[in-house]
Amino acid sequence: QVQLVESGGGLVPPGSSLTLSCVGSGFSFNSSTMAWYRQISGKERELVAFIGSDPDFTNYYGSAKGRFHISRDNPKKTVYLQMNSLKPEDTAVYYCKRHHSDPSLQYWGQGTQVTVSS
Repeated sequence: QVQLVESGGGLVPPGSSLTLSCVGSGFSFNSSTMAWYRQISGKERELVAFIGSDPDFTNYYGSAKGRFHISRDNPKKTVYLQMNSLKPEDTAVYYCKRHHSDPSLQYWGQGTQVTVSS
């Protein structure tokens, strides 16, 4: 059974750092490109960052550039998103995704809420 389980969300003040985790199971995690998306209330889900099976292959999108860092620990089958200098506009539900060229083999986690507020 395929599972992606995110954790690490919460309520933090502006300027804080937070690290999200996503544990994958039921598929070939080590050879998978993994990604973090987020969905701000009332907006479409957007890509934040992805990391290839080669952990040196990463890319960042939008306001994540320069503030967020994606990494992976294959023995733990876990992908991380370290978020620094958080802003209220980073408030969103953050989702982990397994990328695949075959849409039927793309998987999503259930999401974790991040709220940035004083």
